[in-house]
Amino acid sequence: MDEILISVRAIAVNPFERLIQSVGDIITPWMTYPAIVGSDVAGEVIAVGPNITRFRVGDRVAGFAAGEEKGRRSAEGAFQEQVILTEKMTAPLPDNLSFEAGSVLPLGLTTAAAGLFQSDFLAMRHPSIQPVSVGQTLVVWGGATSVGCNAIQLAVAAGYDVIATSSLQNAPYLMSLGARAVYDRHSPSTPSAIIEALRGRDVCGALAIGIGSTKACIDILGATKGQRFIALATPPVSLDAVPAGRGRWKTLIPVLMRMVAGNIFLTLRARRRGVKTKFIWGGAPLHNDIGPMIYREFLPGALAGGQYKPSPEPEVVGHGLEVIPVALERQRKGVSARKLVVTLGPR
Repeated sequence: MDEILISVRAIAVNPFERLIQSVGDIITPWMTYPAIVGSDVAGEVIAVGPNITRFRVGDRVAGFAAGEEKGRRSAEGAFQEQVILTEKMTAPLPDNLSFEAGSVLPLGLTTAAAGLFQSDFLAMRHPSIQPVSVGQTLVVWGGATSVGCNAIQLAVAAGYDVIATSSLQNAPYLMSLGARAVYDRHSPSTPSAIIEALRGRDVCGALAIGIGSTKACIDILGATKGQRFIALATPPVSLDAVPAGRGRWKTLIPVLMRMVAGNIFLTLRARRRGVKTKFIWGGAPLHNDIGPMIYREFLPGALAGGQYKPSPEPEVVGHGLEVIPVALERQRKGVSARKLVVTLGPR
């Protein structure tokens, strides 16, 4: 009733889809196989439900494909030629934005929005087309990631100041998205430099993205004033080395042991410094008021007016569903300030 069907023109890939192949029984135990995964999609509307008034057949849209969420259907997974989307998690795509650009938005956007705006996370003020400063600063560690690029823009649109980290080569790009300052995430002195930069400022919290980000954010928030809460987007140990087939448990068990030890270490460190932490679930806005707030109320006008930029920049890997494994493997090897995209449909 509240769904639309789209013909897919572009798909973006995420680390989460790659990890479902190897550790899906742990991170998405509700999924049955074979399954269709994928969250990031853009395309043309080809059918609408009877209650839909916001979209018509032929509209260009970008949306969050919910097939990986508990209780959803394979028809809602992004990695196919036609996808069912929920209306409240879909936004119109202006004519001046390509399908490739639109496809980079959904999962990074919803993950960032969950961490920033949900009441059980940072509970920041909602974004608007004409933001008014709230006089607080957000720390985004890992600003050049998909989640980081969206977090910067959402926070700025909500009236917050943003300090971010990334490789210095990406600093100009993050500044163009609205970050006030960008520090080198590789430098051991960066936490101290950010603490000094925040002296006398009120902090609304931090978003930690990437291995090592949580410890750095704990140290920063533990030495500053304001809300000492970190929204976590990344576990303390990478799962990338875990194979999908033979030999999986031989690799997985030591990784899980390191992850448990890492979480205990970070929990104790945070407690000593009076900092709270909580992991984000990227699809959570599908189940609360944050999804409609972003996709119905904020994003359409922000995209149409150019206030919000689909980010990071899309990089097309190829055309056709058969290219998706290639894109996932390229992503595993590392991508910076880019999101890998596969195109579908007529060329």
